[in-house]
Formats: sequence, structure tokens, C-alpha cells
Amino acid sequence: MEFGPIWRALQRNKTSYVLIALQIAVTMAIMVNAINIIQERSEQMARPSGVDEANIFYLTSNIFDPEADVEAQIASDLDAMRNFPGVVDAIASNSVPLSGSGWSEGIRLEPDPNLESTGIGVFFADDHGINTFGLNLVAGRNFDPAEITWHDYESDTWPPLAIMTRAMVEELWPDEPYENAVGKTVFVHRTKPVQIIGVTERMQAAWNSWSGVERSMLVPEWRGSSFSRYVIRTEPGRRDEVMPQLEEMLAARFDNRIVRSVRTMEETRERSYLLDSSMVSILTFIVIVLTAITGLGIVGLASFSVARRTKQIGTRRALGATRPAILRYFMLENFLISTVGVVGGAIIAVGLNMWMVEAFGLQRIAWYLIPGAMLTLWFVGQVAVLGPARRATTVPPALATRSV
Repeated sequence: MEFGPIWRALQRNKTSYVLIALQIAVTMAIMVNAINIIQERSEQMARPSGVDEANIFYLTSNIFDPEADVEAQIASDLDAMRNFPGVVDAIASNSVPLSGSGWSEGIRLEPDPNLESTGIGVFFADDHGINTFGLNLVAGRNFDPAEITWHDYESDTWPPLAIMTRAMVEELWPDEPYENAVGKTVFVHRTKPVQIIGVTERMQAAWNSWSGVERSMLVPEWRGSSFSRYVIRTEPGRRDEVMPQLEEMLAARFDNRIVRSVRTMEETRERSYLLDSSMVSILTFIVIVLTAITGLGIVGLASFSVARRTKQIGTRRALGATRPAILRYFMLENFLISTVGVVGGAIIAVGLNMWMVEAFGLQRIAWYLIPGAMLTLWFVGQVAVLGPARRATTVPPALATRSV
């Protein structure tokens, strides 16, 4: 079967075919960009946080007695938790990765307030921080117990030491091996010097949508406030067992505080990516529905075309056209319509993606998405037209030639 005669036949009744081609084009443009967003969000949700999520939970302690010795209570709590059965380690910290609430600072390479700073997430920890979070220290050393201080809320001081993530030091010194960062000094609060004593493989900050989510650091401080967040790491498989027991133990130790907001790191990750997960589900549903609607549109057009050309089909059958020839005709006709649609859709998809990259900072379309969408819609079109085309092959020649 030649494409030429089919194409010329389409030109004589092109309105309905143009509408189907336009529907295919719009479907493809939306499909490609929706899948691109789905991939981007899925990749973000799959990023490792760098901590032992399966075995970590955290809770808050609110002391409401103004006369309480807060620092002594925190130190006592930490000692009790670290010796609790099933607990690997515990710390008092200001935040945890992906929690949505935390502390950030700007890092400069020189003590010059006019220099542009690089943002970094800050986690307070002591010498148990590496072990509690389950971090991988790839260069340098951990904090010493003597280096841990209490945060002074009345002054503008800052801890002189820090352990930073590999992503942070590579951001500061992109042309050097990350190991070289150990021993170097950077500046916080514009002019406060901080020496890097260690580098961790990874530890995400508190905000998953932040472009600098991989940039964070541990600083050797405790927060001596009435509000404390305790981060606890348990032995593998014992987290759910230890959580209620440890909460009960802490609540019973002092009468002047409330223990609440007990949450696992896995729950924190799930809550952090809830919007992304919902978006993936919605976009997946939209892609499926649009593809189905396009397929139904092709079925409707092909059925209408068969009904409208019954006499023509019967005449061709009477002149010797075989059933495979009739089937092939409608399949090729649909292939031409789909080709026009997917080519137009590819152009629209690229243009739409360019606009979204500029407007929303989305990633560019992967090279394989457009050909993949083309093949998918070609296949959908061929499957959709198969039923009406097979019905066309069953038109009796004699009946068709007698139709008015």
C-alpha cells in the first residue's frame, strides 16, 4: 500500500484528521513534560539523607519550670538514653534532616561581609553526633568531648570547629579533593572563623526543596534551652520497641517537663516528600487518562471513517482487494495521522519544557523521553484503530455496493 494515495485521501477530508492529530500532539506534549516532572520528583525522593533512617527516631522535651537546671537535665537525659537497652547512641540537637525546620548560615572563605556567602544547614551535636546519625566520616576526625560547649544566647559567639558534608566542601573548593578541606578555615556570621576538622560523605539539611539540601555541617554545641530535641539511634530492628519505652522513661524522670512529638526518620521523610509524592500520583493519573482519551478519540474517528466509507470499502472488495489490504489501509492511514501528531507534539513539548525550565527551574527533558513518547503514541494509535479496521474487513462486497 502506497502512502501517497492515503495522504491525498486525507487531504480531501482533513478537518477531523487535523483534530485527532492536534489531540495527539497536545497529549504528547503534556505526557513528555509530566513524565519529566515525575522523574525529577522521583529522583529527589530517592536521594539518601545520609543518616540511618531505619533506626532513628526523635522527640522533644519541653521544660516548663523556670527554676529548673536545664543544662543538668539535658546532660542527665543523654546519659540515661545512651545507657538504655536497645539504644546505640543519642544526642541533643536543634533539628534532623528533612524535618522542614532547622538552622542555616552563610559560609564565606574570607572575613569580608561584602563577599557572597554559600548557604549551609547547621546541626548542633556533640562527640556522639556522628554515631547517632550513622554518618560516614570520610576525612578528618570527630569532635572531642572537651570541644563541646553550651550555646550562649546572650552573645554572638560561634563554635570554632565544624564537620561539613562532602557536597559543601566541594562547593567551596570545586577544584580540590575534598580531603584537602580538613584544617581549612571558613567564616560564619560574616567574620567568625570556623575550622573544618572533618568531612562526612552525606547529610542532608532540613529542607528537601532547597537547592543546597546536600550542604550541611555539625557544630560542637548543646542548646541549653527549655525546649530540647533528642535524636536517638537504636539497634537494628528495635526502634519500634524502644520508642514507647524510652518516651515513658524520660517522662518519668522529671515532673517539670512534657515529652512529645515522637517521630521516626522514616515518617519524617514521608511527610517531607508528601507534596512530591502527591504530584507524582496526580501526574501519573493525568498521563494515563490523556492517553486513554486519545486512544478513544482514534477509535471514534476510525469507526466514523469506516461507516462513512462503507460503499468505498465494498467496492474495493468487489474489485479484488483482500481483507489484509483493507486492514493495512486503515492502519497506515492512522500511522500517518499519528506521525503528524507526534511530530507536532515533539515541537510543543520542547517549547513547553524550555518555558518551564526558565519559569520554574525544572530540569530539561531527557533525550529518550520524546522518542519514547512517540513510540508509545504510535503503538496506542495502532491498537486503537485495530478494532474499527478489522470491522472494515468484514464489510460484504455485495451489500456495500447496493448501499446508497
